[in-house]
Amino acid sequence: MKRIDPFKNVSQALKSLDNGGRFYNILTKADDGVINKAELGKVGGIFNDKQQMILFLEMAMLKLSKSEKDIIISKLEEELQKAYRNYKPQALLPSEAKSKGVIASNAVITGIPKLVDSKSDFNGFIMIPLMAGNVTAFSMVPIIDEYDVYELRDELTDDTFMIAHLKNEETLPDKKVIIGGILKEIKESEIETEASGKFLEAIFHLDY
Repeated sequence: MKRIDPFKNVSQALKSLDNGGRFYNILTKADDGVINKAELGKVGGIFNDKQQMILFLEMAMLKLSKSEKDIIISKLEEELQKAYRNYKPQALLPSEAKSKGVIASNAVITGIPKLVDSKSDFNGFIMIPLMAGNVTAFSMVPIIDEYDVYELRDELTDDTFMIAHLKNEETLPDKKVIIGGILKEIKESEIETEASGKFLEAIFHLDY
């Protein structure tokens, strides 16, 4: 999970994003007034995942005004503008995420995380892919075996929503933070066929 330092103003954002991309993108030019996938990916540290690129961009723009955001979006190449429309994150509170969150979509959720540090305190299963030669199979495993799991608390209502990031990553601070990720399904047991709930797979975070 990567910590984001949001842009302070539109000038800083455009200078950072219109950067020429990686050295092997020979058709990408810095300061040409167009932000393409290679340039955005370079800033976000993302190679080919457009969904994560748009999540990064939206979180990096969180401190900017709507008019500043509109300027940046207008500079995106056509392919990225389409991706922005498709993957623009939902902005949610923990109290809203269960009812309003859309599975497989980007979401940005604000709250105070509390680490769930014991399997006895939490039950939940997720499906993970397993590669066997050229064949991909899927297995149900306890989420807490694969992720560090948190309850993200809503300050106003005390409602919580589950978020999780891969193990061996930096632990989230016990203070109000903004988390960006992808909403995914969770099940109560290994034999369930229908999802019983949702969680946010956390990819980026920034200080509130």
